[in-house]
Amino acid sequence: MTKALIMAGGKGTRLKPFTASFPKPLVPLGDLPVLELLLRQLKAAGVQEVVLSVNHLHHLIRAFCEDGSKFGLKIDYVLEDEPLGTAGSLAYALDKLSDDFIVANGDLLTNFNIAKMVQEHRTQPTAASIAVFKRSTKIEFGLVEVDGNMRLTGYREKPTYSHLVSMGLYVLNRGSVAPHLVPGKYLDMPHLMQILIEAGKSVLCRSQDCLWLDIGRPEDYATAQQLFEEKRELFLQSER
Repeated sequence: MTKALIMAGGKGTRLKPFTASFPKPLVPLGDLPVLELLLRQLKAAGVQEVVLSVNHLHHLIRAFCEDGSKFGLKIDYVLEDEPLGTAGSLAYALDKLSDDFIVANGDLLTNFNIAKMVQEHRTQPTAASIAVFKRSTKIEFGLVEVDGNMRLTGYREKPTYSHLVSMGLYVLNRGSVAPHLVPGKYLDMPHLMQILIEAGKSVLCRSQDCLWLDIGRPEDYATAQQLFEEKRELFLQSER
């Protein structure tokens, strides 16, 4: 049975003033908090037990989720006395997790097929799997290229670049990550992935044709609100 750890301790500073009075995972999308959408998706993916890593306004998250029974899940909690980064609390949660376990940001908003990702991770054993999304960035200026003598060598008017970004969704192997975790030590997930690579471990990226929005960006949050109102089934396909 695959278990999941949800990182729900962030302050959501990019969404202020919304997150001044309630934690980012409880930001509403239509009539549901983003965290509830994620819990429903994890349950649909076969997850039965979830650990919530909490810090900022954690009492509100505990009051909302309780023991998880209303979602058909068993929910446990890990409290960060101080912020430990996006991977630091793993050291306190490992004994509550499965050999291969899911890690997700508490504000994850996607219709990525989590069950498929877990299956691929197990079929092709690896220390870590990272869900990635192709995103395009448009430069709002004309880019000037010069040589060492400041002679013009190229000129591109408002180019668009495509790149892969982490979605904040992972499947990790407990035995692979455990040696690199120190209780109380700050650790971000990108740093942990780099440590695994340097230790000779395999880290694979997984991509799908899916929807993903970074609700920390006000423009993405506005888009998400509109999408949820018009096409609720995009986020709750398993419940149709």
